Formats: sequence, structure tokens, C-alpha cells
Amino acid sequence: MINPRPQLLPQDVENLIGDLLFNDDGLIPAIAQQHDTGEVLMMAWMNEQAIRQTLVTGRVCYWSRSRQALWRKGETSGQVQNLIDFRWDCDGDTILIQVDQTGVACHTGRRHCFYNALREDGPVILAKVETDPSVLYGSSDTKE
Repeated sequence: MINPRPQLLPQDVENLIGDLLFNDDGLIPAIAQQHDTGEVLMMAWMNEQAIRQTLVTGRVCYWSRSRQALWRKGETSGQVQNLIDFRWDCDGDTILIQVDQTGVACHTGRRHCFYNALREDGPVILAKVETDPSVLYGSSDTKE
């Protein structure tokens, strides 16, 4: 059973943001993890505005470095991430977002982005494409 997200006061959100350590570009790395399995889904970047929107709406929002704009996960593909828990590390410089992922998390159509591994015989692909990216985005080279 999913625990309901607590209703946060605006001041609590601002205090949290003030305690986090952002890089020189105003960004902080965010790891998305499936809340019930522990599966690591993806890594993306968040800025202050993305964190605010995520905490207020409960729908995960990132910062797209390529588009220089907010990126609401699933706005193009429908592969939405709903926030379950928002955590940060001991240094305050990395976020762990526990989510309930709808569909695939990776723009390649795989469940997660960490599908490459190095084995004794060299690199291998661990996860198959579950959804054709052209179905998600209209072309195979488009990312959310």
C-alpha cells in the first residue's frame, strides 16, 4: 500500500531547498527509484523550481539541460512518475526520489536507464526494449 504524501507547508519546502547544495548551474542530481521494488530507474537533474513543483503536485518534475526548461516526466510519453517519498543524502548534494512509475522510465523504451553492464566478455545489455520509443515520442531520437 502506498503511503499518502504529507501536505507540506510552503515554508517547509523553502527550508528544504535552502538546505540542499546545488552545483554552479543551480542543479542537483536526482535518482529515481521504484518505491516498492528498490529498482533504480533513472538519474536526472532538478533545480529549485522542479523540486517545488514535485513536492507541491506529487508528480515528478525535472530540469532538462538540453531544452533549458522544466521537464514533467511523462508529459510527452505518458510514462508518469508519481512521488512517493523525497529523500536527500547526508551531504545534501544528491536527491533520492522514490516514485510509482507508470510504464517505462527510459527514453529508449526500457524499464530503467541502467541497462548496460560490463561483464567478463565485455559490455552487455541487461534489459530489452519494452516499448518502441517512436510510439512514446513520435521518433526514436526524441527524449523527454
